[in-house]
Amino acid sequence: MNDYYEILGVSRQASGEEIKKAYRKLARKLHPDVAGPEAADGFKDVTRAYEVLSNPEKRQLYDMGGESALGGGGGAGAAGFGGFQDIFETFFGAAAGGAPRGPVPRGRRGQDALVRLDIELSEAVFGATRELQVDTAVVCPTCHGSCCRPGTSPRTCEVCHGRGSVQRVTRSFLGQVMATTACSACQGHGTVIPDPCQDCSGEGRVRTRQTIRVEVPAGVDSGTRIRMTGQGEVGPGGGPAGDLYVEIREKAHPLFVRRGDDLHCTLALPMTAAALGTVTTLDTLDGPREIDIEPGTQPEQVYTLRDLGVGHLHRGGRGDLHVHVDVQVPTRLDERQRELLAELAALRGEEQPESRLAASGTGVFSKLRDKLAGR
Repeated sequence: MNDYYEILGVSRQASGEEIKKAYRKLARKLHPDVAGPEAADGFKDVTRAYEVLSNPEKRQLYDMGGESALGGGGGAGAAGFGGFQDIFETFFGAAAGGAPRGPVPRGRRGQDALVRLDIELSEAVFGATRELQVDTAVVCPTCHGSCCRPGTSPRTCEVCHGRGSVQRVTRSFLGQVMATTACSACQGHGTVIPDPCQDCSGEGRVRTRQTIRVEVPAGVDSGTRIRMTGQGEVGPGGGPAGDLYVEIREKAHPLFVRRGDDLHCTLALPMTAAALGTVTTLDTLDGPREIDIEPGTQPEQVYTLRDLGVGHLHRGGRGDLHVHVDVQVPTRLDERQRELLAELAALRGEEQPESRLAASGTGVFSKLRDKLAGR
């Protein structure tokens, strides 16, 4: 049984590029036009080995069961030097000897486009409809993408006769080869434009500024990209439009900070209100909401208002609004206020407070550590 790896002189772990290089080297050496008729069998073996190992599916079958797993071989051995179109394309980048592949369509898909959209936090919370001014390419309104002046049409190429390709003879280490290449007169289209449209210069498209409506879903964040299929640039020759990607940039809000789908804000609370408790009104993005401040509220205590955060993207529900309390201690007291605080201190036995360290797990530093740890 032939060992195709041994024939090409490569290891079983060789990459496709290594297999190609090994084949090219041996094919130059063993081609009958170079080495004589006696090298024909060796050339066939090398070609057969390359035909199998350069094809991932055939290579997998060969690795699993050898030549018998390939279903009887076929290919180069019995057919002389025919059936090697893929091999010639590897060397020359064009179809060799085979039938032309047909003309290339003039219309091609347009490019995708990317624009950036700045939105407010409220638009990310609830979603919004925005309008964008976009400079893009659209189908030429004069020729409607035909590339021709109105009243005219494309003409069949006289060089390739509409095939889009021509055949030419080239010399190589394999001898004379008939290669098929794209027609240079019509660039492979098979037709030429004798009288191009003056408005688009034969492109089939023109540049303009368009207004596009963008539906911004709730829950988007900075970096989110909204794909708008078919809203990109129209392709050459009036080809189909590409896609438009709208990248979201969320502006900072003066009061609320976003973390995921939750919102955070700080509520400045007088010391007396924190001690006695109160009911205060907070202006949220959903309008005024009352918060019941419990007596003895401590600095950095957090009150959570459910479902007042950002809408979840692509699913129902919303995040929460977390209100962080900032207890404000007065810095300027008049005489009467000072007397009242001194009386309160006397009643609580705090005229000369005894300083002591807080127990482990309590106090400002513990709260800070827990917050950094995400507890």
